[in-house]
Amino acid sequence: MSVTNADDVAVPSARRISWLEIFCYALPPVGAGYMFCLVTLYTMKFSTDVLLIAPALMGTIYGLSRFWDAISDPLVGYLSDKTKTPMGRRRPWLLGAVLPTVLFFWMLSAPSEGLSAGMLALWMAVAIIGFFSAQTMFIVPHMSLGAELTDDYHERTKIFAARHAGWIAGYISALGTMYFLILAEGESETAVRTLNADQSLFAGLFAASCLLVCVWGLRERPEFADKAPEKPWEAAKDIWQNSHARLLLIVIFIENLGGAAITILTLYTAQYVMNAPEMAPFFILSYMVFSFALTPLWMPLAKRFGKKRLWLGSMLTTAFAFGCMITLEPGMEIRLLVLAGIAGAAGSCGGTINPSIKSDIIDLDEYRTGERKEGAYFAAWYFVSKSAYGVTLMITGFALSIAGFVPNAAQSAMVIWTFKGLYAGAPFFAYIIGAILFSTFNFDENEHKKVIAELEAKRGKK
Repeated sequence: MSVTNADDVAVPSARRISWLEIFCYALPPVGAGYMFCLVTLYTMKFSTDVLLIAPALMGTIYGLSRFWDAISDPLVGYLSDKTKTPMGRRRPWLLGAVLPTVLFFWMLSAPSEGLSAGMLALWMAVAIIGFFSAQTMFIVPHMSLGAELTDDYHERTKIFAARHAGWIAGYISALGTMYFLILAEGESETAVRTLNADQSLFAGLFAASCLLVCVWGLRERPEFADKAPEKPWEAAKDIWQNSHARLLLIVIFIENLGGAAITILTLYTAQYVMNAPEMAPFFILSYMVFSFALTPLWMPLAKRFGKKRLWLGSMLTTAFAFGCMITLEPGMEIRLLVLAGIAGAAGSCGGTINPSIKSDIIDLDEYRTGERKEGAYFAAWYFVSKSAYGVTLMITGFALSIAGFVPNAAQSAMVIWTFKGLYAGAPFFAYIIGAILFSTFNFDENEHKKVIAELEAKRGKK
């Protein structure tokens, strides 16, 4: 794509973001990251090992929730783009996400005792679908707001680096809770249920407070208010016809097929492969600490080497780290800690650069269509990532059932190798394929500079 023949384009000075704005923007992901950590890393194990719901049934529930996502994600994205209030387009959605986020997280963490097997499965199905719907109400408008705060190619990296740091801080704080939940499993079902229910109330209040601070502390750009897409199907068509966006949809789906296996199976691998269930939070902590600590590094490196090179390198490093986990055996806790740290460093890069590149692509869409539809774009990308998670979870549930998985017991060799194949092989191949595809991406800083110059010229004429 070439917008103009000029080699060097002078771009008007883009709006700089204050540190107070960055703090307000990065705060909600702390609460959301805490909840997401427990839902994605612990809920599956809580359901199979404590509630005794069959893995295949839980996999089916997660898979079916993706069908609802096919409706809810694009709908929220489109409506977020179309919203017109004195508060702006995005902040009303953040405010509206407060109550459902708290409610459905509590439902996931505190299912009523005495329910029949069928009613318990229904309770968890409603809670899972409700929680991910509430997350859509938060994540899509929040990511859209981040893309709108500035047009600057590198300021965006700073914004999304702060968001990633907040998200990882939430994950890290959840690991302490997860550690005590795992210890409680060794006591009794009642101990686990009580602790899980109690933490959900405190987490809900904290997450609600974070969202309210963000709504209060940020302001939206009024010039985007009248640039919403007219029809949802036209927005979807524009996204698919944008070759850069289409490539990212495919890459993100493939990446998340592998990444979901790690999310789903870390606790299982620690308990049934490594025979060290109490170490699971420390394996995850190693990943998160390196991911958090190295986040500031990617901003200057992106300026020096470019966003594409950094993200491509992170994919290949992630593939290496996860692929090496096929060698894990009992007593190799140090090896897993090291590999998790390497993967965390690489994941930090992807978590920072990924949404920054997405925001640049949305500027290109405005140049082509005259519309600002961050909501539609981030909804599409979020949907494919959740879809990949659902697909992997369904496959995992059925694979474990077929292999003969028995909760809270020594596993057969078939089950152990099923764990290893999914935990190491799936991410290795997914990230390698994703990297090969992403190597063809060609929307760089110079192309973005031309797009912004054209957009500023058009805005100046109005």
